[in-house]
Amino acid sequence: MIKASKNDKRHIVEILSNSFYDNHSVNYIIAHRRSKKEIIALMDYSFEKCLLYGNVYLSDDKNACALIIYPQKKHFSIKATWLDIKLIFKSIGLLRIFKALNRESAIKTLQPKVDMSYLWFIGVLPSAQHTGIGSKLLTEIIEEADSKELPIYLETSALRNLPWYERFGFMVYNRLELSYTLFFLKREPGI
Repeated sequence: MIKASKNDKRHIVEILSNSFYDNHSVNYIIAHRRSKKEIIALMDYSFEKCLLYGNVYLSDDKNACALIIYPQKKHFSIKATWLDIKLIFKSIGLLRIFKALNRESAIKTLQPKVDMSYLWFIGVLPSAQHTGIGSKLLTEIIEEADSKELPIYLETSALRNLPWYERFGFMVYNRLELSYTLFFLKREPGI
């Protein structure tokens, strides 16, 4: 896997925007459901937040990517605040801000307050899906988290992805009912 840089942002945003176009969780918070422009703004925001507080990775062939954030490293910054403001205006919209904030609050309540590697997004270009590159990238992410002795946490609204994550040692530890079900998964280091 390759550690991405700012120069890779456009490509990574493209991968994630295409991978998450039909995602329940993503479409729950954006202003115009399934609007490409708002999804792109959300993925741009996520990329920038992970550069601040985590890592962004590309697969070796650059057809898959992953955004990792370390919540324990988050701190106040003017840049992070500016990114939040831009997200509101470019993706969520003023009318949906309370819905998005309530959802995030519910998620934070269910997430443990431990040091972790939080897998925010992992995506593969649609044309390269089902070739094993997502699995290879996830294996490398697991190896990195294991080397740091950090558990990996994530959420997914895609029921079809649960067996895939379970093959890698993830287990569902909670769920949140919104207008869809959001599954909370974790993987302890060294499993």
